[in-house]
Amino acid sequence: MERHEFGAEVGRLLDLVVHALYSDREIFLRELVANAADAVDRRRFEALTDQFLTLPAEAKVRILPDKAARRLTISDPGIGMSKAELAQHLGTIARSGTLAFAKSLAEAPAADKPSLIGQFGVGFYSAFMVADRVEVTSRRAGTEEAWTWASEGKGDYTLAPAAREDAGTDIVLHMKADAEEFLEPFRLQAIIRKWADHITIPITVARDGKDEPANEGTALWRKPKAEVTEEAYSEFYRHVAHAFDQPWATLHWRAEGALDFSALLFVPGMKPFQAVEGERQSQVRLHVCRMFITDEAGLLPPWLRFVQGVVDTEDLPLNISREMLQATPVLARIRKAVTNRVLSELKTRAKDTEDYARFWENFGPVLKEGVWEDAEHRKEVAALLRFRSSAVEGWTSLTEYVGRMKEGQEAVYILVGDDPAALAKSPQLEGFRAKGVEVLLLSDGIDAFWPERLPEFEGKPIRSITQSTIDFSKIAGGADAGEAPADVTGLLSLLKDALKDEVSEVRATDRLVESAAVLAAPQYGPDLQMQRLMRRAGRGLGAGLPVLEVNPRHPLIRRLADPGMPQAELAETAGVLLDLARIQDGDSPRDPAGFARRVAASLASDLA
Repeated sequence: MERHEFGAEVGRLLDLVVHALYSDREIFLRELVANAADAVDRRRFEALTDQFLTLPAEAKVRILPDKAARRLTISDPGIGMSKAELAQHLGTIARSGTLAFAKSLAEAPAADKPSLIGQFGVGFYSAFMVADRVEVTSRRAGTEEAWTWASEGKGDYTLAPAAREDAGTDIVLHMKADAEEFLEPFRLQAIIRKWADHITIPITVARDGKDEPANEGTALWRKPKAEVTEEAYSEFYRHVAHAFDQPWATLHWRAEGALDFSALLFVPGMKPFQAVEGERQSQVRLHVCRMFITDEAGLLPPWLRFVQGVVDTEDLPLNISREMLQATPVLARIRKAVTNRVLSELKTRAKDTEDYARFWENFGPVLKEGVWEDAEHRKEVAALLRFRSSAVEGWTSLTEYVGRMKEGQEAVYILVGDDPAALAKSPQLEGFRAKGVEVLLLSDGIDAFWPERLPEFEGKPIRSITQSTIDFSKIAGGADAGEAPADVTGLLSLLKDALKDEVSEVRATDRLVESAAVLAAPQYGPDLQMQRLMRRAGRGLGAGLPVLEVNPRHPLIRRLADPGMPQAELAETAGVLLDLARIQDGDSPRDPAGFARRVAASLASDLA
């Protein structure tokens, strides 16, 4: 037996691997299975030119737990390692035989190159997270000699002659006392299903004397689209999304060139049981050479987090940590490519109005977040938005709205609130309906925010009808205004004095037809819906005071404008007028009990 020192500062580096490089201890199995699958791939490739290296007919990676002896063995029929290779690849931290082999394949035809994993060179040492001693017995394919490499990960290792009937490698882990969970077959099978379900080499776990399959063994996303059935897509979608429905859209493609990755993504056909509004991160799974790495790589922006599926690349090292992922330029380019592909699919599907409505009703509120937070894609997302309208049935787009704008209409008009049914009946719409001007009705939570980041669309400003005064005289057509307005100049001053602590301004408006009064927001302040949200959040002070607009053609306002109106009655009526305007906009009266008493007294007086 020969004793050797590690070829690097093993104490510091092993400590880094064991305690810092990986977040979960179970990762060790992914790394060792990856190495085993890589060894099988390598032997298969070399057998193309050397028939003596041909793999056994039923080549597989075997995992054999022995709870009594507290040992875990991972065995593969791969290319194996000679004595020199054991010393070279396992005796030097951060040196990878796989990487050296990959470089030697630079001139080989692409179709013949195996998919290599474990290129970072430290994955093997993750075994020391769960084992206090590791033994590797290996026999190089094409040779008769086997050697055992052994170490406790404390600075040195030993090499000794060994015996192995066939070519390949056995890794024996002497498990730590606190790692016995990894000797339970069901736990091992669960880890394989999670991290390596789609490695194409069969993986088995010994249980009650039998080898039980642990992985599916088919990377569906790497198959040509023509070879995948709709049933296979649906089955995989339900597996990866934990869903029961049919996907609304399936995106399956391979990118080659500057970037090399395969992707299989799904847009669900129904809302998940766990609302996507709560979880803000995309959970598309990142694989490297078929091996699952993480579902927290942020492969899609938060506003596309409803998309499910897998992205698999060979341009990243297998054992890249989550922390390292965030700083990897390759991943940033993949994110951009995947995001653009999903947007392209949505644009195409949006041409079918009825079909797109199904998607919009499920995920429209989430997609709107892209307008608020993503400057790069803001215009593209805006074109995908759909709204209810005061003028047409069903859903409509901003582009369609602009195409219907009336002569003289300067802006896209919106009304934001909580309840779409209430919005459709809002007195805010009266003047717009009379003029035949369309208003988009927005009732999702995000609707109070995103218009701030999208001031215009196709050259037309987007304006809340509660936030700005509208000059209807510029807009062609519409119904006759009817009776001439009363002179309310004096009334406006009296109302302002009576409500001085509750409104910022009282003014006449021509945008009311049936209602006596309505609330508006100051032109440069937040609109009424944002003011309501700020008050609910306890930040009403920053919302400012609303504007009270009165209809000078309404009988009540004409009566209040009469010079003979008693001042005391006018002050009382001013408060009722403000409460009525608040109720019409979905707010509560300032003093609900007092308002109820005044209404009851008024009814009693009228009925007397």
